[in-house]
Amino acid sequence: MSLTVRVSGLAVALTAALVASPLVPAASAAAAAPLPCPRPAPPAPGPTPPVTPSPDPVQRAVGGARLATSGLVVPPGVPAPPKVAATSWLVADLDSGEVLGGCGPHEYATPASVQKLLLAATMLSRLDPADVVTITAGDLDIEPGSSAVGLVDGGRYRVDTLWLGLLLRSGNEVANALARLGGGADGMAGGLRAMNEQARLLGAYQTHAATPSGLDGPGQFTSAYDLALIARACFADADFRRYVAAREAVIPAQPRQRAKSFTIDNDNQLLYHYPGALGGKTGYTDLARHTYVGAAERGGRRLVVTLLGADVTDKRGWQQGAALLDWGFALPRDASVGVLVSPGAANASPPPASPPPQALPGGASGAEPSDQLAFAGQLRSASLIGLAVGLTLLVVGLLGRRRRVRTAGTGNPSRPE
Repeated sequence: MSLTVRVSGLAVALTAALVASPLVPAASAAAAAPLPCPRPAPPAPGPTPPVTPSPDPVQRAVGGARLATSGLVVPPGVPAPPKVAATSWLVADLDSGEVLGGCGPHEYATPASVQKLLLAATMLSRLDPADVVTITAGDLDIEPGSSAVGLVDGGRYRVDTLWLGLLLRSGNEVANALARLGGGADGMAGGLRAMNEQARLLGAYQTHAATPSGLDGPGQFTSAYDLALIARACFADADFRRYVAAREAVIPAQPRQRAKSFTIDNDNQLLYHYPGALGGKTGYTDLARHTYVGAAERGGRRLVVTLLGADVTDKRGWQQGAALLDWGFALPRDASVGVLVSPGAANASPPPASPPPQALPGGASGAEPSDQLAFAGQLRSASLIGLAVGLTLLVVGLLGRRRRVRTAGTGNPSRPE
């Protein structure tokens, strides 16, 4: 048997042995099929959903590798969550930041009026609630038939009145005014820019605002996880907690415009029907379907629920949220599948090439088994490449040595070809 055949046989044998090694299962690189989320029978098809950005594996891993699924993620051994008609949802602890469970937490969706929470998270610290501001005609330029409080052109209102109009009645003209007022010299455009910068600061990388109100706009998306980050930032603000817990508010008269005062009620039915409700935000457009964010306190725990793309089959959006809150409160306090990152903890522009350690449960040592398998698979691939290169060099070296030996024995000098 020639030396070439022997070396080639050795290369084949070693490569086969490495590939078949029990240290790394051959199927480790293949992702497990997503676990279906419990849902009722779907209603008639709605509008065609918009084309969403391509999934980014780094962004989908923010908060923990287990959250990077389009399906259900819950702690092992817990009761199944209730069936809800939302395309994605998440339940988390407002105080600890632990994620108790979710369905497609990082799936892109259209926000509708829950986007107003990002406006609040951005502008609450920028605007003095006692300031009196003037409403402009541009503020009132909203989609006909969309939600409005009833502010008047030229009317003068305190900023805290605007916040109540935004969060109780989802006033789209109020959203325009607050974005303009907080946007500086660039007005509403500056306000939108600030909203998107705030989203990135919070780690809400899948959120992009095209309108301050949440009315549908091109390239406007969020995710259930991002909404939970934004809601957590909002509920950390005492003024926000006061606004969203209010059941009614008075919009003052505007004598110069001959507009009388009137009372508005809070649209969030969770406040009226769920013990311990802290408040939240409702949303709806034909494209987004029903969206919802709600928070409640029970037994010293504060939980938040976010829903996107919900249809009304047997429960309205807030009722689906209430059912998920009940499920969350029934879980052990240490139940967790991930974490809501702290503002700035996952900060990057653009996002880092790998998930930051603080974005994984347990910190830098909190990798899930799937992470370990993926890393091992990468090591195996690198080893295979290194082995192939090394064996190739070995074969070439041995053949060259054999050829030089033969040349020296015959007295014929080698020559370039």
